[in-house]
Amino acid sequence: MSYEKKIREQAMKYRETHTKKATAETFGVSESAIRDWTRQLKETGVLEKKPLERKWRKIDPEKLRADVLENPDDFNSERAERFGCTDEGIRQSLKKHKITRKKNDRIR
Repeated sequence: MSYEKKIREQAMKYRETHTKKATAETFGVSESAIRDWTRQLKETGVLEKKPLERKWRKIDPEKLRADVLENPDDFNSERAERFGCTDEGIRQSLKKHKITRKKNDRIR
C-alpha cells in the first residue's frame, strides 16, 4: 500500500523525537514502512512515491501487435518461436491484450 507524501513527512518529523514502534502505532503503518522511508530520506532526500516500473517478462504487447499485423496468417507456434516462448503463452497474451484476427471473407 502506498501512503501520501504528507503522511510520510509527518511520520518522519514525529520519528525525530519518538521511537520507530511509537511512530508506527501513531500513524497506523508498519515498522518496516518507517524503516524504508527513513532509508529513502537518507539516500534521496525526498519522500515521494517511487515511480512504478512494469516490465514484460517475455511478450511485449506492442511487439506482439506489430507481429500480428505483419504476419496475420501465422500460427501461434510460429509466433512462439520468434518470441522465445510457448504457443500457449502467445495465446494467453493475445487474449489478455484483446488482439484478435477478424475474418471478413464470407464463404460463398
